[in-house]
Amino acid sequence: MMTIVECVLDEHDGWLVLLAALLCVTGSWVTARLFQRMASTDGAQRYGWLFMTALAAGVGIWCTHFIGMLGYDAGVPVGFDLAMTVVSLLVSVIGSTIGFIVAASRLARFTPALGGAIVGLAIAAMHYTGMMAYRVQGIVSWNPTYLIVSIVLSVGLSAVALHLAMRPGPRSTNFMAGVLALAIVMLHFTGMTAFRVEPLLVDGSFSNPAAFQALAFAVAAMSFVIVGAGAVSYMIDDSARAASMEKLRRLALSDTLTGLPNRASFNERLNAEMALARENNGRLVLVGIDLNRFKEVNDLRGHSAGDEVLRILGRRIRELLHEEASEFVARTGGDEFSGLYRMHDVHALSDFLARLEAALFKPIHFDGAEIVPGASFGVAIFPDDAADAENLVNHADLAMYRAKADPLRNVCFYEAGMDEKIRARRTLAADLRQALERHEFSLHYQVQTAVSTGDILGYEVLLRWEHPQFGPIGPDEFIPLAEENGLILPIGEWVLRTACAEAATWAEPYKVAVNLSAVQFIRADLPRVIMETLIETGLAPERLELELTESAIFADRERALLMLRQIKNLGVSIALDDFGTGYSSLETLRAFPFDRIKIDRSFFTMAADHPQTIAIVRAVLALGKTFGIPVLAEGIETEDQLSMLNAEGCEEAQGFLLGRPAPLVEIIGRGELTLNAGRDGDDAGPALKVAGAGN
Repeated sequence: MMTIVECVLDEHDGWLVLLAALLCVTGSWVTARLFQRMASTDGAQRYGWLFMTALAAGVGIWCTHFIGMLGYDAGVPVGFDLAMTVVSLLVSVIGSTIGFIVAASRLARFTPALGGAIVGLAIAAMHYTGMMAYRVQGIVSWNPTYLIVSIVLSVGLSAVALHLAMRPGPRSTNFMAGVLALAIVMLHFTGMTAFRVEPLLVDGSFSNPAAFQALAFAVAAMSFVIVGAGAVSYMIDDSARAASMEKLRRLALSDTLTGLPNRASFNERLNAEMALARENNGRLVLVGIDLNRFKEVNDLRGHSAGDEVLRILGRRIRELLHEEASEFVARTGGDEFSGLYRMHDVHALSDFLARLEAALFKPIHFDGAEIVPGASFGVAIFPDDAADAENLVNHADLAMYRAKADPLRNVCFYEAGMDEKIRARRTLAADLRQALERHEFSLHYQVQTAVSTGDILGYEVLLRWEHPQFGPIGPDEFIPLAEENGLILPIGEWVLRTACAEAATWAEPYKVAVNLSAVQFIRADLPRVIMETLIETGLAPERLELELTESAIFADRERALLMLRQIKNLGVSIALDDFGTGYSSLETLRAFPFDRIKIDRSFFTMAADHPQTIAIVRAVLALGKTFGIPVLAEGIETEDQLSMLNAEGCEEAQGFLLGRPAPLVEIIGRGELTLNAGRDGDDAGPALKVAGAGN
């Protein structure tokens, strides 16, 4: 080893050795990074990076050798053979290319080391080809031991370098650069130690050290330019990759429709804000937000309208947020949003909630219509209401559901007693999903009679649910649940089919009135369902009456008018239920082809002889006569009410006075109804038996 050190210190120009070493380290560093980039790409990019890697490696290896040769003092005049010098450069570039291809092929576990060995052989071949271009005035001899050691070091260290490069880990590139630089340096100086010259001077021959130094610096400058170009290419690509990754990260954490952060971003921000609150003993407010009528917008106006509503709401929310106050809102679901607020005082929180409420309740004008989305807000506070993220989110949801169920409040704060109420409601909704399969539903019928004669005109169908654990559940409780959870469609279709099937068994041709939910009415295939039901059950179309409230048709009047006409073309009659409690009764009567008006029971809560009651009845009867539509009064419970209706000329009525809702079997038992020949209460067909299965 001392011989190698002596060769470096005594037989080389120190400055040129340092220059060669700097070039070797720089070239190896750039080569290692370009190789890693090549190994991680495919297709045309892989070939581009391979070219840059081989060029940087070949130039770095060759220029290190050439500058080292220029700094070597052979003790005799020297020169260079241009052709062999160029060949040595080509050997370096081509050999390195082959080695890098093999190393990055991943054909087997040993291929990185094999490729590195090929690179090492290329370094050795370049060095000794270059030595053949080195012309000296003397007799050249070689120390075989150092010569063999130099080749072994080059091959072995290069194999180790590329083996390390292909191993996973953040430092693999630096390991490759360091070991590859060591392989190049050890090959050169061990090879030069093996080189011996016996002077054989020829008169007039001399060397020019100054010219060699100038040439060395020129070669170094050229090599630094080439290696620098590779480094710049790597850095530009690295910067572009970083920018692309940041862009992808933003896309991954953003909702493309609204421009707000998405659920992943919300979860990340929630964890960070909770950690900060713990550290500073602060409080964090989580606001759960759910749009009130977004499903209605989608169903009535299409998904394009729904998307536009979300875009507008997203823009409004972005504009109202104060970043300096650390206000944050993300879209976490289809029509769900979640907000975070670092709580400093109650008044500031109230302002934040008020701004959100104003943005979400402000009308949106779309396609000639005015849409008021509205929202329900549930607020939970960390650490007051929950000590972890999961419970904080759940508690905000519970408060939001409470706000959604309360028509008088849009914002609701979490209270400990909410859990049990909401849990019970969710349990009831889950039971409702299985009620059809378990035959827990039944139909009751309430008679509709002529006021003057008491003759039966028909029956209104009323749905009942007999819960196996809680007993009878009122329609006011389970119908809204069914509408919220999308269960009203299968339940409503069951009611329609069962009612028609049972009515088809009656000997008397009374009408059967079936209520339609607003959710059912927006179904585009509703006329087809009605037609199929009539065909399957054999009920005459003129015996079926469908009852609708004004709210069911108000949202999209043109579409509702078309739907009503399609239903009436089937021969089915349509009644306007709860008349006087809707939006625009006069316009509704003028525009839609109703066959009956039903005065809402709320108008009969006062005494029958009360002037307001009489005035309302007279007004509705006058409207009915004007439009040629019969009027039926609901909720008649006293003889005075019935007498007043008779005196005012109202033709039809229903209520507890005239008959309470009852199962069909009971009505048949009282003799109000008889079944077609061959049927009785014990053999009333499958429809009747299914309807009564819950009792």
